[in-house]
Amino acid sequence: MRGAVIYAPGDVRVEQRDDPKIIEPTDAIIRISATCVCGSDLWDWRGINAVTEPTPMGHEYCGIVEEVGGEVGSIKPGQFVIGSFFASDNTCPHCRAGYQTSCQHRQFVGAGGAQAEALRVPLADGTLLATPEVPDDALLPSLLTASDVLGTGWFAAAAANVRPGMTVAVVGDGAVGLLGVLAANQFGAGRIIAMSRHEARQKLAREFGATDIVTERSDEGVARIKDLTDGVGADAVLECVGTNESMIQAIGSTRPGGFVGYVGVPHGVALQGEPLFYSHVGLHGGPAPVRRFLPELIDLIWTGKINPGKVFDLSLPLEQVADGYAAMDERRAIKAFLRP
Repeated sequence: MRGAVIYAPGDVRVEQRDDPKIIEPTDAIIRISATCVCGSDLWDWRGINAVTEPTPMGHEYCGIVEEVGGEVGSIKPGQFVIGSFFASDNTCPHCRAGYQTSCQHRQFVGAGGAQAEALRVPLADGTLLATPEVPDDALLPSLLTASDVLGTGWFAAAAANVRPGMTVAVVGDGAVGLLGVLAANQFGAGRIIAMSRHEARQKLAREFGATDIVTERSDEGVARIKDLTDGVGADAVLECVGTNESMIQAIGSTRPGGFVGYVGVPHGVALQGEPLFYSHVGLHGGPAPVRRFLPELIDLIWTGKINPGKVFDLSLPLEQVADGYAAMDERRAIKAFLRP
């Protein structure tokens, strides 16, 4: 099969790779219908994460089941399925508590490289969920978001305890931040402040439910949030970037007693205990337990209540995946959609 492999920063190639095979009786093999480039993939592309050897890339996926192991019972060949970037058994204590990305038996699905024509998914019964039927192509972008970015934005809102009527601020205008806006809107937030400097992203944020746009960053961004909230701060803040600046900005924008839902993969984040102690701000986040939300998200997409696939503003064949990385890195695209 053909699949993307990163060799060095800025060097992603599509090459012939071995076809995935059933290894464990709990595995499934799926033929990829759609995949994409994730913002977190850019850490490798930019050299912030070390690339020490050729490594398959991609962890967002949906497609048709081709083969299942002997112990798989909940899905079958021919079904269209979506799964999380972490495989989980969905039965351990952490899974039952709703934190499947901390499953006691978790495996990183992306280790197999989902930017490819096919993918082996471990722990298939606990990881994959089938749609009611094979979807039309028009639904593929939105269904694909449920594999990661939509579920991650959804978890940011859940972790920040977003409730109806609240004022919510979203730090980050990438795909996760924009879908955090959508999630906050679905959760019933009364006011949603999107922090963005990019006109196209501001427009999409408003489509997803943003009521206000803040272009300032760092201390100026915090001051602007305080101005908009009569000096109080936001009830909930979604941190969707992962830098020290974005985390400090998120905490500073939150009122005492509010929560930050942080889902940006941390790079260089260092929090000081004393300021955090006196802020009375709660922090909750981590790798999104996408599997917890998949049933609800698939239903919302399938019934046309949400259209998160709008975050894809660049569509490419798999062979041009490197162009997708470059476009996202240079902020010429929000998110690149790939068809094998």
